[in-house]
Amino acid sequence: MSRKRKNIGGVDIDMTPMIDVTFQLITFFMFTLNFTEAEQDQRIQLPTSQVAKPVENSDIEPLTLQLMDDGRVIYNGEPVALAALGDYLENEKAVMLAASKEPSAATVVVRADGRSRTGDVQQIIRSCQEKGFDKFTLRAEYKGP
Repeated sequence: MSRKRKNIGGVDIDMTPMIDVTFQLITFFMFTLNFTEAEQDQRIQLPTSQVAKPVENSDIEPLTLQLMDDGRVIYNGEPVALAALGDYLENEKAVMLAASKEPSAATVVVRADGRSRTGDVQQIIRSCQEKGFDKFTLRAEYKGP
């Protein structure tokens, strides 16, 4: 005689703890993820302005140059001397031309520390213009009314 087992009850898995942990992870990443961190540096303290506004969208990602109060420029996360900026801009121009994009179509975002010299900002703009970059945006911290 063979006995057949009857499956009287099923196994129930409580999914509540797994769903709870999943939502906690999603919430954690939403609060800690910063998409614009690459173009911001804590060493730069922007001046405040009541007329500051965001950059309009363009098809080319903006080139962000950050001027520190000591006259160095943060380019791709690394501080470089203002005098050496032209070499970096030449490399940027070559990459854009290789991708069939004109440097004049790119927007250069200049984030200057509020304590930096105005002449250094002008030198950055002059270096960019020499390499074919023509569109500029100066960043300031918005101070509401």
